[in-house]
Order: sequence, then C-alpha cells, then structure tokens
Amino acid sequence: MTDPLPAVSQRRVILAGLIGNVMEWYDFAVYGYFATVIGRQFFPADDPSVSVISAFGAFAAGFLVRPLGGLLFGRIGDLVGRQRALTISVLAMAIPTVLIGLLPTYQTVGILAPVMIVLLRIVQGLSVGGEYTSSLVFLAEHAHPDRRAQTAVWGAWGATAGILLGSALGALISNILSEDQLVSWGWRLPFIAGAVVAGTGYLLRHGIHAQPISSSSKNPVRDTFGKHRVEVLKVAAINVSLGVGFYTAFVYAVTYIKEIDKLPESVALDLNTASMVLLLVLLPISAWLSDRFGRKPLMIIGNSLLTFGSIGFFHLMHSTNQATIFCGELGFVASIGIMTGGVVAANVELMPSAIRCTGLAFAYNASVGFFGGTTPLTAALLISTTGDPISPAWWVSAAGAVSLVTSIFFVHETRFKSLA
Repeated sequence: MTDPLPAVSQRRVILAGLIGNVMEWYDFAVYGYFATVIGRQFFPADDPSVSVISAFGAFAAGFLVRPLGGLLFGRIGDLVGRQRALTISVLAMAIPTVLIGLLPTYQTVGILAPVMIVLLRIVQGLSVGGEYTSSLVFLAEHAHPDRRAQTAVWGAWGATAGILLGSALGALISNILSEDQLVSWGWRLPFIAGAVVAGTGYLLRHGIHAQPISSSSKNPVRDTFGKHRVEVLKVAAINVSLGVGFYTAFVYAVTYIKEIDKLPESVALDLNTASMVLLLVLLPISAWLSDRFGRKPLMIIGNSLLTFGSIGFFHLMHSTNQATIFCGELGFVASIGIMTGGVVAANVELMPSAIRCTGLAFAYNASVGFFGGTTPLTAALLISTTGDPISPAWWVSAAGAVSLVTSIFFVHETRFKSLA
C-alpha cells in the first residue's frame, strides 16, 4: 500500500480531492433548486406540474449517462493516473455549467432551448461519472490505514459543501430579487458563478504529483464486467440508499416544500441550507466512528433509519410549520450522515486495486445515477399519479431496504483491509 504523503502534501491532496465535488454538486444542486423556474423557461406547459416534471427529466438525463462517464474517466484513472482524470473532469463539468447560465430560453429559440439544455446535462453527467469516485480513490489511497474513512470522507464533504453553496447562493438570490427578476434573469447567476469554483479546482489539481496505487489490469473495463462483477454489484447495492436518500433530502425537498407545502422558495432554501450545515458537521464524526468501530455498523444503523423512518420523516415535512419540516429533514440528515461514514471507505476497500477507479465509477454511478438521479422525477410522478403527498417515502424506504440487506448479509467488514 502507498505510504501516506507528508502533512503539507496531505492537505493539498485533500483540497484537490474535495474541490471537484464542490463544483459537481454545486451545479446539480442549483439546477434542482431552480427546477420550477427552469421548467417555465425551457419546458413551458399549460400545467405547471408538467413543466416541473420535464425539468426533472432533463436533470435525470445527466444522471443516466453517469455510468458511461464512469467507465471513461475510471479507465483514465486506472491506466493514466488519478490526477489526470480529476483534472479533466473538473473542466468538463465547468464549461457546461456556465453555458447553462447563458442559454436562450424557449421563448427565444423554441425547441432548440430544451434540446440544448438536455445536451449540456448529458455532458455534465459524463464528467460527474468520474469525479466523485475518482476523488474517493485518490483520497483513500493517500490516507493512513487508521484514518482512511476520515480522509475519504472529505470527498463526500466537498459534495455536501457544493450543495450548501448552491443552496446558500440560491437563498441569497431569492431573498434579494423579486419573483419577476428571479424568473427573468436571476436564476442564471448561480450557474455563471460556477466558473469561480471551477477555476479554483483546476488550479489546485493542475500539477499536483500524487502516488497512486498502480493497476495490474490492462483492460479494466473488461475486468469490471468479468471477473470482478460480484464486487461491482455489492458496491452498487450499498449505494442505492445513499443516492435516493441524498437527492430526496437535499434536492427534491426544496421543490416539495415550495410546491406541496406551499411555502416561499426562500423558506425552503433556508431550511435546506441549515440541514446541509448540520450534515457537514456530522460527516467527520461519522467517519471517525467508522475508523474506530468499522464500516458495517455505520451502514446498518444509517440504512435502518432510512428504511423504517422515511414515512415519518415525510409526515413531518408535509407541514406548514417550519420547525416541524426541519425535524423531518433532520431525520434524513442523520440517516445519510451516519451511513456515509461507513460507505465512503467501504466503496474503495471493496473494489480490487486492478479495477478500482473503473469498477467503483461504474458501480457507484449506475446505482446513484439510476436510482438517485431519477428520484426527483419519481417523487413528482408518485405525487401526481397517487395524489398522496407522502408517497415518495415508499420509494426512499425501499431503497434503504436494498442497501440494508446488502450491508448485513453480503458485505464483509473492510476496516483492516489493505488497499494494495
């Protein structure tokens, strides 16, 4: 196994590992938060719910191509190097983000508007496919064996910080602009501002010299679907609940509070921002517990909370009382924060070194892309077809059950496993 880098380099590695996730999830969060406005601008319809569903359909398109992006960037990471994959992915994410902020709307160019935004989401999805998992591998391989979860968790921390940044900026814009200004041009500002985050990420990653564990596979894509397919399936299964839970709590919840609870968007964003701050505090604590007591206990506890608590959390969120809604969101924060402490390290430790970037990228993105990325769309459709505002909870509970069963019966403890 690679020896940990010196303290100064270790800090640089952590910053380089987390910054791309800030960019990645900042953009996806901003899109989710302004889905209602984007729906009106690019997918106009007589029924507002149809516009929202269409906007989330474009959101889902970016996720559905993530497995392909995972194979592309994972192969680069395994054959060329982790740092090269990370540098390319942050640029491929940044350019479409800024372009979305500059796109003409349906009223200006007609059908070209929704076509262009879907294409940009697809390019972003390809980039995202290699970003998060490559950063987890990068961080875990350069961590002390006793602090692997505490180092790898900064990848998830960066993703959470990106969501928080998008939420905070969205809340700021919603509070200082009128509704007409927000719909007309204000929604564009967060996308254009993403260029600042991207530039910082490129500078941090460009020229960094890391010491990755070398791959022994000459064809990591073939081996991912061949002799290592069982490990790939296990990793995919333990990430189902994380994807569905995360996108329910921190992306769809904003639309839910606004469209179902009928509260102002600024209130929804304020509540979401507070939840994200608490998750940022919980993640390092959960990772410390994972390094001390193991990955499985954290995954079992977190998935149990999600499986058996989601219906109650949604009942709390379906309210006009802000304190009650916040209590429901806290339930999701606890579930996701606890399970993440175990999953971030287990993802890397369960994957053989020969295909670590490729296998983890495909497994994670196939799982989160299909189940997590379609969650806002699924939730909107469930409510639209059943008329039950609590119906999305059944989807979340089912996802929690899949990962819970996998964690208990099919995953062994990896806390002491060598990454060599």
